[in-house]
Amino acid sequence: MRKLFAPAVAALALAGCGMIPGPPGAGGGEERQTQTAAQESAQQAQPTQTSTQAPTQTSTQTSTGSAQQAPAQDTTVIATREAKTGAGDMHGAARVDITSLRRQGKTVSLTWTVTATDGKVNLHNGMGRAALDFTVSNVSLIDPVNAKRYRVARNGTSEDAGCVCSGTQGQFLESGDASTLYAVFAAPPPDVTKINVEMPMIGVLSDVPIS
Repeated sequence: MRKLFAPAVAALALAGCGMIPGPPGAGGGEERQTQTAAQESAQQAQPTQTSTQAPTQTSTQTSTGSAQQAPAQDTTVIATREAKTGAGDMHGAARVDITSLRRQGKTVSLTWTVTATDGKVNLHNGMGRAALDFTVSNVSLIDPVNAKRYRVARNGTSEDAGCVCSGTQGQFLESGDASTLYAVFAAPPPDVTKINVEMPMIGVLSDVPIS
């Protein structure tokens, strides 16, 4: 039987939407990349590539007190990618369909659906930043023109601050199952109308339009 997972609606105050330094567990925001790192991130779109150089980071920090809700689900696919997946002891294949990347004031909201097309797909912790991170917090936006990476926004500045994104605990997709997910990021400059989206297990979806 085909199972569908949908994101829970959460009203959350955003913090840490500026340029954020620190280790992989730090808060969300944007990171300055070297041109070489930006190019290497784009090359992750090749399914056979298994490693990339970590981007150089700089930091300032901003915050906004506005509440954020899970964005409404759209049905029009604006970018898609299929890839073989592997996380933990589960291996399979999946298709990602991005249905929205929408600017909302100082943030952008990304909505996408993961559909398992073969085997088993581990969303349980496959898109988090650590083994016990049952979210999609390791998804990021890459602006290759300005050499910046945008991390998922978080509700504070501490390492354990929750992300403004979907939870995925218990989501082990079998062939035909689908899960709709979302994440919120600091918005790139207004003149940036397209951006690359990097997802663990999947790779890079290039030139995704921002509406």
